[in-house]
Amino acid sequence: MIVTRLRQMSLMLFAMAVSFIGFFQMFERTAGSFPSEYMILLGVVAVLFIILWSLLLKFQPYASQSILPCVLLLTGIGITLISRIDQQKGTHVGTRQLIWLCLALVLCCILVICLRDYRVLRRFSYVSMVAGIVLLLSPMIPGLGKTIGGARIWIGIGSYSLQPGEFAKLFIAFFFAAYLFDHRDQLAVGGKKVLGLQLPRIKDLGPIVVVWAMSMGVLVIQRDLGTSLMFFAMFVCMLYVATGRKSWIVIGILAFAAGAVIASRMFAHVDNRIDAWLHPFDAKVYNRQGGSEQLVTGLFGLASGGLMGTGLGQGHPSLTPLANSDFIYSSVGEELGLTGLLAVLALYLVIIASGLITAMKIKDGFGKLLASGLVFTMAVQVFTVVGGITLVIPLTGLTMPFMAAGGSSLIANYILITLLLIISNAANKPEPELTSDTFQYEALAVLRDHELKERAKSAAQTAKDDENQPRHGAHASHASHVAHAAHAEDTEDAAQATQIEDAPTIMVDDASQPEGLYDAEEQDDHDEQGDWADWRDFAVDDDSPATTTSHWPTRGAHAEQVEDAQNQAAQDGNAGTPPTPPAPPQSTPRTVKGGAR
Repeated sequence: MIVTRLRQMSLMLFAMAVSFIGFFQMFERTAGSFPSEYMILLGVVAVLFIILWSLLLKFQPYASQSILPCVLLLTGIGITLISRIDQQKGTHVGTRQLIWLCLALVLCCILVICLRDYRVLRRFSYVSMVAGIVLLLSPMIPGLGKTIGGARIWIGIGSYSLQPGEFAKLFIAFFFAAYLFDHRDQLAVGGKKVLGLQLPRIKDLGPIVVVWAMSMGVLVIQRDLGTSLMFFAMFVCMLYVATGRKSWIVIGILAFAAGAVIASRMFAHVDNRIDAWLHPFDAKVYNRQGGSEQLVTGLFGLASGGLMGTGLGQGHPSLTPLANSDFIYSSVGEELGLTGLLAVLALYLVIIASGLITAMKIKDGFGKLLASGLVFTMAVQVFTVVGGITLVIPLTGLTMPFMAAGGSSLIANYILITLLLIISNAANKPEPELTSDTFQYEALAVLRDHELKERAKSAAQTAKDDENQPRHGAHASHASHVAHAAHAEDTEDAAQATQIEDAPTIMVDDASQPEGLYDAEEQDDHDEQGDWADWRDFAVDDDSPATTTSHWPTRGAHAEQVEDAQNQAAQDGNAGTPPTPPAPPQSTPRTVKGGAR
């Protein structure tokens, strides 16, 4: 165990060392010195990461140890590039991001201490649904919501802005996991087959229709293609995990595609993004407001990085609009090259694979759905951002988890990772050995407690019945006679049970065979097969005469002994002496024709 903990600690120290070396190299090339405010903030972040890791060892000792180092390394790369862009633009987004990171780590520590068992979240399924919908629709409140980049997905708090959809995805995931766990049997039942596709029943289409309408409502009202895609993909993936039917995935993809096509015809914002995706280098699309200028600039930044990148502090990532948030992946490709891009994807792949392994290992259905929903949410978010920057799909406006600038996204994703760690602790916890003495003792103690509770409950019920129905006179006398009769019957049963236990065993002899029945070879076979060989040897045929000698006492002898004991007891009673118990019955052999089968 000590070696395992040291290996896990070495992963954390390695991630911290790589992040510090990146900061040091970048600042030496851009500013010529390491700023003191970054030194203090990085020290606080390192201490908080060590505290979080220590709390996980104490309260969640079986949690996956490969997730947290990857998250630390991704966060370090992201803040390093954000600080690099600050050096060119003269902003201070990097220091604010470090402060948000400290707040996220404090919340994660509190969550690890307080949330010992994730299953408590199932009790608040509908509360989570209401909270998620309120957070999702809060930007539409007049005076509170803000429109940035053509999408109304922000709320303004003073000089700061918050994206509530990042927190809404957590509450919606809680609700989906609880709802699908309770209704998975109804959703798994298929309806008619159309073109080889197993369609669900009409009455089971209600949940997916509601979620589809909610996603399309977000797309229509807030003009946010990425958030609606993330919610809808999360629900469809969890629905597939709950039911195992591929038809739900096909129906979900077709439903979202139909909704996106309708939205592109109705809203110019969505249509512009689709045109920029299809024709990014067209002059008309490039020069148009909300066109493909940002996308093309990011593509040129990726191209300038090449295989190994320009190096930290030697590129020009600030030329790309929103290079520290929406296009942070393009900034990584410019200064770290294709190698850095693949390393970042590998870190995300480790986190997602660890989450999927947790979802497969956990036996609790709610935990399985919750883990898979959280992991699919992160996977879809990474895919949409990387796919949008590399022209695989249209731009969606989502941000890279742990890397992009933004406090709401950072805190929400750190809470998501903490929930995955708590679920992985339950998945990796070893089961108690059923053959151990401790487990058997605990099981017997539980059974004994249950038996004592049942006896106490029965005695209380009997006493209550006696109080409700008092007995007087003849009734009491009758009850007394009944009690004496029951006691006598129990005594007689106990005596019979004792006599049966003390009775001698039955000895069976086959009179049709001589004593030397088995030779040496048959005796070895008899030793190997045990008592079943004896029964096989007796099964010869029904006509073979045999005698069975039993040492049970004969009926006549026992009756005579009982009668003599009663006469002797009567004589002793007259003499004033206590009766003498009868002697044990003598066993006499009996012979039964036909043998024992």
